[in-house]
Amino acid sequence: MTKTRSTPDVMIIVVTFILLAVGVVMVYSSSAVVAAQKGDPFFFTKRQMIFAGLGIITMFITMNVDYWVWKRWAKSGLIICFVLLVVVLLIGREVNGAKSWLGVGAFGIQPAEFTKLAMAVFLAKWLSDNQKEIVSFTKGLVPTLGIICLAFGMIMLQPDLGTGTVLLGTSVLMIFIAGARMQHLLGLGLLGIIGFAGLILAAPYRMQRITAFIDPWQDPLGKGYQLIQSLYAIGPGGIMGLGIGMSRQKFLYLPEPYNDFIFSILAEELGLIGGTTVLLLFLLLLWRGMRVAVTAPDLFGSLLAAGIVGMVAIQVVINVGVVTGLFPVTGITLPFLSYGGSSLTLMLTGIGVLLNISRYSRA
Repeated sequence: MTKTRSTPDVMIIVVTFILLAVGVVMVYSSSAVVAAQKGDPFFFTKRQMIFAGLGIITMFITMNVDYWVWKRWAKSGLIICFVLLVVVLLIGREVNGAKSWLGVGAFGIQPAEFTKLAMAVFLAKWLSDNQKEIVSFTKGLVPTLGIICLAFGMIMLQPDLGTGTVLLGTSVLMIFIAGARMQHLLGLGLLGIIGFAGLILAAPYRMQRITAFIDPWQDPLGKGYQLIQSLYAIGPGGIMGLGIGMSRQKFLYLPEPYNDFIFSILAEELGLIGGTTVLLLFLLLLWRGMRVAVTAPDLFGSLLAAGIVGMVAIQVVINVGVVTGLFPVTGITLPFLSYGGSSLTLMLTGIGVLLNISRYSRA
């Protein structure tokens, strides 16, 4: 098939850079108090700008690498990620109760983050090559789910339920788009719910998060503390917000406000208008991304674009749901805004792949 390269989707680029800029500002605003204790109020901001710069470089590289190249490396990429998931269990660093980091000193990566994108690439290849078999439970669905469950299980050994949930949700979305039968997916969905219930019951700390989610005031200084402080941040923000830099909860009330709960500080300082604007930017990004998926020139590109868009969408929904009390607390970053290296670099790399697919759009 002859493919003609054109310009990438400019709207995706613009929205991504706006979200990145908002993220850098909010990382500084939310982290300055904590960073000052390290002797430099710009400590986290500088690192975030380095991560963003590295991510922008990888984004422009992947934007200019023809996306079907990744199809040839899909299996190898996933195998490398599986190896890294094993290595991190053996020699990884433990952070916040999860043994999920590889690295030395200040430099580290989270293999689970890169496994999400590697799995999306692999599934796009697998499903496009075996589209006719996906309607078969034994020939198509079972082998596919076996690979997904293996990755999910390895991530859960760390344990990292948040990243595992994003990987699982993205994978199921891709399987659905590829044409799997609804009755098969519904049946597996019921089994998945039972499995998630088992994972929660198997770990006391997860059960404590559920009870804290139902009634955080049962343990306001323990498991319910973070959610209560998050709501204390969002509430006073009102319509217009308290103003940039004027957050009260960042003064050591809300733990790590520059990370998973950065949206709480954003809502406190920018109010309903600021929070809604950010969500609308995400919706615009997702709309343009799904447009790329629909107009991609082949099934591989369509599935890969849908997987990248689904990965972003699921993280946004879970993160905003957690900080507003709609979901139990779990460690999920807000794409492009939260502080972090692996997550930010991974997201920008994925956006680069999406932009390359857009260069071959049929529309």
